[in-house]
Amino acid sequence: MRRASPRRPAASKQTLATALLSPACYDHHVGNVRLAETHISWVFLTGRYAYKVKKPVKLPFLDFRTLPQRLHFCREELRLNRRLAPELYLGVVPIGGRRSTPRVGKKPAFEYAVKMRQFAPDARLDQKLAAGAVPRAAITEFATRLAKFHTGLPALDTDTAGQAAQAAARANIDALAQYVRGRQRRELDALRVWTERECANLASVFARRTTSGAERECHGDLHLENLLWRHGSIVAYDALEFDPALREIDVMSEVSFLAMDLIAHGRPDLAYDFLNRYFEIGGDYAGIEVLRFYLVHRALVRAKVGAIKTAQAGRGARANPYIETAHELCRPATPLLLITHGLSGSGKTTITDELIGRLRALRVRSDFERKRLHGLSVAARTDSGVGEGVYAANATRLTYARLAEIADRALRHGFNAIVDATFLRRAERLGLRQVAAFHGARFAILDCAAPAKELRRRITARGKAGRDASEATLAVLEQQLAAQEPLDRAEQRSAIRVDTRGAIRHSALAAALLRR
Repeated sequence: MRRASPRRPAASKQTLATALLSPACYDHHVGNVRLAETHISWVFLTGRYAYKVKKPVKLPFLDFRTLPQRLHFCREELRLNRRLAPELYLGVVPIGGRRSTPRVGKKPAFEYAVKMRQFAPDARLDQKLAAGAVPRAAITEFATRLAKFHTGLPALDTDTAGQAAQAAARANIDALAQYVRGRQRRELDALRVWTERECANLASVFARRTTSGAERECHGDLHLENLLWRHGSIVAYDALEFDPALREIDVMSEVSFLAMDLIAHGRPDLAYDFLNRYFEIGGDYAGIEVLRFYLVHRALVRAKVGAIKTAQAGRGARANPYIETAHELCRPATPLLLITHGLSGSGKTTITDELIGRLRALRVRSDFERKRLHGLSVAARTDSGVGEGVYAANATRLTYARLAEIADRALRHGFNAIVDATFLRRAERLGLRQVAAFHGARFAILDCAAPAKELRRRITARGKAGRDASEATLAVLEQQLAAQEPLDRAEQRSAIRVDTRGAIRHSALAAALLRR
């Protein structure tokens, strides 16, 4: 039900659209039928169910002129959307009888409809967000589901998707240029130059993303208007069924769409919470290299859609907020690299959870990457002893090298980064400091502290709960207490010490870090 608004068709001409407004057309009780219409569909709202009928139209991007074509795309809509919203998409139903007195569910069919559960207009996530009714936990839970969804999709066998993405970005700017004037036209011209530069700089990256299987059959249109708040959870609906090229994309293009829209709606904190959880669960940190490109591209896609709607409504040119978002997204800034320091149980992850959105940062956790390097899921339990298995000395060196690699990638592309690890050895801390220096980034150490007695209590409680990615035991803690290398005087000048026993003012802490 893509961006539809309720209306009634002209009564002067009897059409299928007018006939289906009769409650007698349906095989269930209907008190009133309303019509929501888009340029490609009629949607009949019956109270309990919605019936989406495709118009017999041909447009530059689709062809619905014949009944077999409309049936095919109804089935495609059902197939694609049942992957993420099976509770909403109920089936494809025939429409038979006479055109003047049609019956939904009757055969032989002269038309078809996608049958859906109807939802309230204010259930859309853009409206829930405006009302302040979208909790952070729901965003991160959806990011987890999306990462698992993308990971479970087969990689596409293609060698042109990266080229198609670049061509789409250029074509989108050309189309948008017809609708903007003045300052925003100058901003768009600057964005065109930026896009061309990024296309040149990222040519090999796009090729590598394609050959590594980053292109999947995604949802394709994952912005806030196509997400619903339903029973305390976020549900994605209205996937792009009519053009495979728009949904067979790099997963980073999909992820960027929602992240960008959250930023455009004034919630960059939620955008970074979403991105962070997606990366941590899916592990596609290589996608950071194309993330900013897709964030800007998706902003300009929404800018174009808004401009076209404005023009079709006969309104004059107006400031387009998505152009402003795109302009902000590619504005250069000096990034920050924040590393944690602290014994197991000192609260490093708990604190950085609260800093991700406030710092607008991408975080990487040693507990996750250590396991991923060994082909394990981030939730796996290895039962490795002190200095053994995934915690052997060589495994630890590889883990810190991986953390440095991801931090390097984030800083290189202008993102703030958080590296969550114990960093108990001076050489490990120096390695990350050198990464920051190489990129001219700011560097800070979050020094998390609590008494040994409290650390032992936390580790014991955490072990009993069995829900944390960390496998640190009391034996590990004792080894850390004996072998740790405290921050030296030079490091202390870069550090902010936090006693994690008491209340922490996270906003003040984030502000202090950003001033560094």
